[in-house]
Amino acid sequence: MPDLSTFLTFYAAVLALQLAPGPDMVLLLSRGVGQGRRIAVLTAVGMTLVAGLIQLPLLALGVTSLIQASPLAFELLRWAGAAYLVWLGAKLLIGSFGPHGIVRTTPKPVSDLTALRQGMINNLTNPKAMVFMLAFLPQFVDPGKDWPVTAQLLFFGGIQKISGFFILGAVAIGTGTIGDWLSHRPGLIAWQERCAGLIMVGLGLRLALSGDASAIRR
Repeated sequence: MPDLSTFLTFYAAVLALQLAPGPDMVLLLSRGVGQGRRIAVLTAVGMTLVAGLIQLPLLALGVTSLIQASPLAFELLRWAGAAYLVWLGAKLLIGSFGPHGIVRTTPKPVSDLTALRQGMINNLTNPKAMVFMLAFLPQFVDPGKDWPVTAQLLFFGGIQKISGFFILGAVAIGTGTIGDWLSHRPGLIAWQERCAGLIMVGLGLRLALSGDASAIRR
C-alpha cells in the first residue's frame, strides 16, 4: 500500500481535476434534464466503471511491460508525464479566464443499455482520458517497492475511476439543481479550473525541478 502522503497527493490532484466541469459533466447534465436521473447515473457508470474495466488492464500491462523492457524508457515516460501535467495545468489556467457556461440540450430517448454503452464509448474515445492516466498514474509508481508495479497501477487507477463514479454519480442525481446552480455561477467554474490547473502545474514542476521522479512522493 502507498504511504499516506503519497495517497493524499495523488487524490488531491484527482479530486481537483474531477471537480472541474468538463465534457463528461456537461453530457450528464444534458442526460439528466432530458432523460432523468436513472439514465444519467447509468451514463456515469459507463464513463467510469465500465470504461475502467478496459482502460486499467491495458494501462497496467503496458507500463509494467515498459519497465521490464527498459527502465530508461520508463523514466522518459515519467518526464513526459511531468511535461504533460504542466501543459494540462497551464491550459486549464488559461481557459479559466475565458467565457464559461453550461449548455444543455434534450437528447433522444435511450435505453439503459444504450446509456451504459454511450457513456463507455464517450470516455474510451476521448484520447485525453487515456493520455492523462498514462501521464499521471506512473508518477506515483515506485518500481523499487515490494508491491508489484501492476498492482500499484491498478490500485491508483481503481481509486481514480471509483472517485470519478461517485462525483459524476452525484452530478447525475442532482442534474437539474446542479445545472441551474452552475449556470448562474460561471465564476465558480473558472475558479475550479484554476485550482485544478495550479495543482497540475505544481505536481509537474515539482517532479521536473527535483531531477528525481520519486520526489513527487515526498
